[in-house]
Amino acid sequence: MKNENYEKRLYKFYKIYVMCVLLCLFLLGGSVTVFAADDPISVVNNLSNFIFGLIRAIGMIMLGFGVVQFGLSLKSHDPSQRANSILTVAGGIIITFSKEIINMITG
Repeated sequence: MKNENYEKRLYKFYKIYVMCVLLCLFLLGGSVTVFAADDPISVVNNLSNFIFGLIRAIGMIMLGFGVVQFGLSLKSHDPSQRANSILTVAGGIIITFSKEIINMITG
């Protein structure tokens, strides 16, 4: 009986401790200083460049994977795997140069 009461109090203090730690984490770790740019168009352009940089990285990964897949298909003499690897390489090239393709289309 006495041990059970002790465990309940200990669990209650543990919950309070966890809540205090989480509160301090959110209050101290959540405050980030943000400096706004003078021109809102530059902010949009920076975000666009960042997103297209991520897309370009994904395209390069796909391009590399397609080249490796093509090399493995040459070793195994599998025509369907070769066709899939060529499509992966083509998709990687299109994704890598997507920003230039969009700029060329829009003028």
